Amino acid sequence: MNKTIARWFLALGMMTAGTFHWLTPHPFVQMMPTFLPYPLELVYISGFFEILGGIGLLIPRVSRAAAWGLILLFIAVFPANINMAVNDLVIDGLPHNLVAYWLRLPLQGVLIAWAWWFTKPDLPASQNIR
Repeated sequence: MNKTIARWFLALGMMTAGTFHWLTPHPFVQMMPTFLPYPLELVYISGFFEILGGIGLLIPRVSRAAAWGLILLFIAVFPANINMAVNDLVIDGLPHNLVAYWLRLPLQGVLIAWAWWFTKPDLPASQNIR
C-alpha cells in the first residue's frame, strides 16, 4: 500500500476514534480496568491524544513524533482491550462477541506496526524498491 494513503487512513481512523471517545464516552469507560482511577477522564485524555496523533501524522514536520506518540497510546490503551476480553464485558453499543474481543488484541500489534512504519523517514523516490 502507498505510504501516503496508509498515513491518511490511520490519521482519519485515529481522528474518528478520538472523536467517538468525546461524543460517546460511556462504552469506552465500560472497557476500563477497575484498577485505573478516573475512567471518564482517561477516556477523554486518550480521545484527545488520538485526535492529536491523527492530525500530527498529516503534518510532515511532526509526523514522526506523532507516530511515536500513537505507538505509546496503543500500548497505554491495551489494558482496556485485555480487560474487555478477559472479563467478557458487555459493552453498550458493541456486539457482544468474545471471539471478536480476543481477535481485537492482536490488532493492537498491527496498529503499533502501522504507526511504526511512519517513524521511518521516507526514502526519495529514486531509492524506493519496486
